[in-house]
Amino acid sequence: MTKASTSGDPADAVPGSGDGLKAGLKNRHLSMIAIGGVIGAGLFVGSGSGIAAAGPAILVSYALVGAMVVLVMRMLGEMAAANPTSGSFSAYADRGLGRWAGFTIGWLYWFFWVVVLAVEATAGASILNSWVPDVPKWAWALIVMVVLTATNLASVSSYGEFEFWFAGIKVVAIAAFVIIGGLAVFGVLPGSDNPGAGLAHLTDAGGFLPNGPGAILTGVLMVVFSFMGSEIVTLAAGESENPQRAVRQATNSVIWRIAVFYLGSIFVVITLLPWNSSAIAKDGSYVAALNSIGIPHAGQVMNVIVLTAVLSCLNSGLYTASRMAFSLGRRGDAPKAFARVNKQGVPRAAILGSVVFGFLSVFFNYMWPDTVFKFLLNSSGAVALFVWLVICVTQLKMRGIILRETPEKLVVRMWLFPYLTWATIGMILFVLGYMVYDGGDNRQQVMLSVLVAVVVLAIGLVLDRRRRAVNAGK
Repeated sequence: MTKASTSGDPADAVPGSGDGLKAGLKNRHLSMIAIGGVIGAGLFVGSGSGIAAAGPAILVSYALVGAMVVLVMRMLGEMAAANPTSGSFSAYADRGLGRWAGFTIGWLYWFFWVVVLAVEATAGASILNSWVPDVPKWAWALIVMVVLTATNLASVSSYGEFEFWFAGIKVVAIAAFVIIGGLAVFGVLPGSDNPGAGLAHLTDAGGFLPNGPGAILTGVLMVVFSFMGSEIVTLAAGESENPQRAVRQATNSVIWRIAVFYLGSIFVVITLLPWNSSAIAKDGSYVAALNSIGIPHAGQVMNVIVLTAVLSCLNSGLYTASRMAFSLGRRGDAPKAFARVNKQGVPRAAILGSVVFGFLSVFFNYMWPDTVFKFLLNSSGAVALFVWLVICVTQLKMRGIILRETPEKLVVRMWLFPYLTWATIGMILFVLGYMVYDGGDNRQQVMLSVLVAVVVLAIGLVLDRRRRAVNAGK
């Protein structure tokens, strides 16, 4: 297969094209995908451990990671607004840094999301099994995977519609939590069981930094991966009615989305309860906060919301993995079948190829959770940081290319270029370095992720050398 244009794989984004993806996503789909993309199940499930590690200073950890994500999304938005494509940062890295970069980061990103499929399917199965114990967990995981696979195979609009409602439930739930909890914090919520201490809980249990300044960095490591997913909207933009506008709106709104959904909700939790409350450790941060207000059946309410977040992540993960596989196929870096679409504009082989690995990962999770699956999980653990790093480095190169070839498409600009780009690169490298320094699972994740990245890079370089040799012989 000949190499498709690396200026953004335009065939990926041609509406109604007979051999390309179709513009089946409406503006409301893209808007909700953009909003919901930053709200993963990790926010609901993992925030309690972050609070336990850093205390009220976890707000600083979230703010630091949030700022880093805002800057990365601004850079990605600059490139995506100029060239919307299903390959997103992988296609831009292909052109800006070289084919080796696009190949490596594209496959690493695909690998990350197919492993996430197994994690989320297992989490969803656990919740569903608690409601209907007669159906075993593995069967629930299978049902969830089959249903969402069928949704993605039907059409891109089916994916968009499911994600619209999944994300909508998450957004409404978090917004209601922030509003109701905020009123309870200041003692103005009628019927609240919480006395409303105002801002007192930020300092009344050992101060704002009860575990010292270093705990902020520990908190950063614990929350950084809950932000993965913000970039999905740039992959989906190529299948929207107005890609450039969708990317611009998503990029411009990322600041308030992170401020409200992450900082706002965590602020409510740690002002409703002391950070070292046993209820947070026992029930989880959000359930404990709801219980303190007196919300009936808070645990089940949160289970419904978490299940929605899990299904949303599964839905988006399968979509994202398949579109990255499709883009790699278009560029000749994946099997040719991945680049084909059916009459509905759906890359069926790319979806099925992604879900097969997802099914295998679910199988590994049930059969060998502490060996094979743990290796898969750890070896994809630092991929989010690798992706953000590649986006930053690529943007340094792509700015000049865009200005030289299509300056009129530079409708989104990175702030204070190139200084903030370099600062963001420094931040990401610092986090990676601190993960290695911190030791334990964090060090293992970085080392195994680097190992997998090196293997993928080596494969990419070998394939590229063979391809060049074949072309030279023609």
